[in-house]
Amino acid sequence: MTFVRRMAEFTSHASYADLSEAARQQLRIRVLDALGCALGAVGAETVRRVRDAATEGGTSGSSTLIGGGHAAPDRAALVNGAYVRYLDFNDSYLAPNETCHPSDNLGATLAAAEAANADGRTLLTALGVAYQVQCRLGDAAPVRDHGFDHVTHLAYSAAAGASRALGLDVERTSNAIAIAGTALNALRVTRTGVLSNWKGLAAPFGAANAVEATLLARHGITGPPEVFEGNKGFMQAIAGQFSIDWEHEDLERVTHTILKKFNAEIHSQSALQALLDLKAREGFTARDVDHVSVEIFGVAHRIIGGGEEGDKRSVLTKEDADHSLPYMLAVALLDGNVLPAQYAPERIRRADVQGLLRRITIRPNDEFSRRFPGEMVVHVAVRVADGRLLEVERTDYPGFITRPMDWDSALTKFRMLGEPHVDPTLLTEISGAVQALDHLQVAELTRLLARAGVPGAHASREAA
Repeated sequence: MTFVRRMAEFTSHASYADLSEAARQQLRIRVLDALGCALGAVGAETVRRVRDAATEGGTSGSSTLIGGGHAAPDRAALVNGAYVRYLDFNDSYLAPNETCHPSDNLGATLAAAEAANADGRTLLTALGVAYQVQCRLGDAAPVRDHGFDHVTHLAYSAAAGASRALGLDVERTSNAIAIAGTALNALRVTRTGVLSNWKGLAAPFGAANAVEATLLARHGITGPPEVFEGNKGFMQAIAGQFSIDWEHEDLERVTHTILKKFNAEIHSQSALQALLDLKAREGFTARDVDHVSVEIFGVAHRIIGGGEEGDKRSVLTKEDADHSLPYMLAVALLDGNVLPAQYAPERIRRADVQGLLRRITIRPNDEFSRRFPGEMVVHVAVRVADGRLLEVERTDYPGFITRPMDWDSALTKFRMLGEPHVDPTLLTEISGAVQALDHLQVAELTRLLARAGVPGAHASREAA
């Protein structure tokens, strides 16, 4: 039996009963968190452009768009996925050599589940499958060091989640996953060097095309059955040999994912927490700072600290800023937090943050790297104007696996992101629907999301 066939059997046979109560609650929290990120992006110019492109042929179809209108499931997955992903504030999964954002699967599974007139239990099961597939591929078959992006894994997981949401049999599920995996191998250049809008859109695009692959398979189109182990397949061309025993996989990987406290790239979270803790403890201000020195685990230095993925001191756009640890630390010192407002174009370009970020040094620490991903160790040293050297070390942050967010904490974040754009009463209805998702039809949730306000009703915020 081929690898993709075994994955398809795992996907097709998964049921709501396979989810532990802990996994069900964590999935509900992840849906709430992802929708908060989506509502926080209402009015963002980049997302409006995606919506305009996706709906050029009209706003009819079987799946609801956030903010109103409908589209075919793949187009809805693109638009709604762009809302979820734009802020770069959604969840993450840390494998030793790969990082992904599993809630990138929500747009795909939500659109497919609504198209199938599915209930909330089916949606949670499909999302649990997608989390399991993407996270386990990240564990077993990392692709970053081979020049490919984590969106490569998302192709498989989104197709699996959409197949489960649509109730496809094993044969069609196998074909859906094979088509998506063959066609959608994303390059890591998305997140290196000069960053573009594509940093936030690569995942929605990949998930949407995985849904399209699933719709093709639903209508009988076949895909390469040896997409993984075959000649020139995924193992030979990209990942190397690996194995996952799908017959014995569960749906619990969601309980190992983490949420962001700060609107910042995931590997920055403990460093931001450490710096703000130090500032609160010692009482200095940004004006007092001569220099900040940060020692951090290797992957953080590589991606956001000025390592192999490019200079992080030239910061001109939102995409640059939320993947620059010097910028995020500097703006945290100046503003006391890192939230969507810290990515407004006028904030990014101001002289105070542009000057301060150049007085921040990031260095990798081999010992800290060995302790990752179980810990996110960081050491921060701040030299202040009176000559004192102030130091702090942290191993985690609120939202990490050691200090997970509960429902109330996630709800606070959801409201904070949604309130500038959505009526508070509607926010309460949406959060209530997510909390009761196990007992609702998916359409009951999407009808609420349709009322979230047409993009453009609020002032456009490229800063979102």
